[in-house]
Amino acid sequence: MAGHAYKILLFMKKRPDISIEAFRDYYETRHAPLAETYSQGVSRYIRRYIDPQPHPETGAFTDGPDVITELWFEDEKIYRATLAYITTSLMPDEIVADEANLFDRASFRIATVVEHESGRG
Repeated sequence: MAGHAYKILLFMKKRPDISIEAFRDYYETRHAPLAETYSQGVSRYIRRYIDPQPHPETGAFTDGPDVITELWFEDEKIYRATLAYITTSLMPDEIVADEANLFDRASFRIATVVEHESGRG
C-alpha cells in the first residue's frame, strides 16, 4: 500500500464457554458482517486468529488474545475520528449485544500501530 496506512488493533478473547471453532465461525459469519455495516472509512478489516504455541522456557501461551482484529485506514482524519470514538464511547447497542455472544468484553484491549519494514534484497 503506497503512502501511510493507519491501523487500530483490537485484542480480544472469546467467551470461555465457546469452542475455538464456534468462536471463529460466529465471528466470520455473523459478527464481521454486522461490524462492517458500521465501518465506513475502513479500507481493510482483518481478523487474525491466534493459535498459541508453547515456548521452551516460558511454557504455554495462555494469557493472550484469541483474535487480533486490524482496522486499516488510508485517511488520517477518519482514522483519528474512529480512534477517538472507540476509545471514549461504547459501540452501538446492536454491536455490544452481538459482542456478548462471542467475546469476553472485559478482555478487550486497543492499540495503534506504527510500522517500520526492513528492506529485502
